[in-house]
This record gives sequence, structure tokens and C-alpha cells, in this order.
Amino acid sequence: MTKRIGVYPGTFDPITLGHTDIIRRGAKLVDRLVVGVTTNPSKSPMFTLDERMAMVSREVAAIDGDIGVVPFDSLLMDFAEREGARVIVRGLRAVADFEYEYQMAGMNQQINPRVETVFLMADVALQPIASRLVKEIAMFGGEIGKFVPPTVRDDVVARVLAMGRRGS
Repeated sequence: MTKRIGVYPGTFDPITLGHTDIIRRGAKLVDRLVVGVTTNPSKSPMFTLDERMAMVSREVAAIDGDIGVVPFDSLLMDFAEREGARVIVRGLRAVADFEYEYQMAGMNQQINPRVETVFLMADVALQPIASRLVKEIAMFGGEIGKFVPPTVRDDVVARVLAMGRRGS
């Protein structure tokens, strides 16, 4: 029997409770879920790829299922093909996410029609969480513990302090 492999891609800068919710639920849909940690040229990450890989690996270790964490720097559909995935898992928070994700799913289907995109709605309590907003709140000295796992909170606070921007 062939394993059903799915890919959940993202920059995870940093990984949030919303991300871990989608990983937990996505892992139930496939035999193996590969969390693809990527770079995004349009974003300026707070953490390096290696740091984000370590964060994601640490946070998914406690989640049930066969979950791998793999870096990638290519087209998502090429990455999915390399991993043997036939499913892309994407989380949706709001209507704005849907419009973007719908467009991306259509483009990806044109690139590789053998791979399906599956959308999971984020848990209602986690829908407003975005990595970009978590970083912004932290840079202004706000509490981010409601949005990220405790160890990630510590990582973000330490980075903000190292950058010298806390409370400025």
C-alpha cells in the first residue's frame, strides 16, 4: 500500500499556535506529513532558516503522527514531487487568506495536476494569529504568550532583546 504523503509549507517565522493546530490536524489526514520550511523573498525573516527548522522540529516532536521537517528553496510543486506528496495542506484564517490561497492552488494545479490542495480552517480561537503580527507585538514589548508555544515565546523575546528594539 502506498503511503499518503502531504506537505505543509510555510516560512514559520516564528511557528505559531495556529501553525501547530494545522500540523496536528493535517497529520491525521495523511500517513506522513512533511512540514516544509522555506524562504520567502518577499519577507524579511526574524530567524534564520536553521533557527526556524529547529523551532518547528522542537514544536512538532510532541504531535502524534509521522511528521518530518524539511527545508526547501524551490517551487512548492517541485518540493512536493521530491517528497512524493500528493497533497498540499494549507491553513485558512480569513476571507483574505482564501483569495490568495485559491489563486495559489489554481496555479499549483496548473503546474502539477497530480497534487491536490486541501484547505483546513484554523481553530476559531487561533484564526487571528499571524507570524507577522506576533513579531510586531513582540517588538513593541507586548505579550505574545497567547499566540505561540512557550519556547517560541522565549525565542522571540530573546531575539527582540538582542535586536535592541523592545519597547522602542
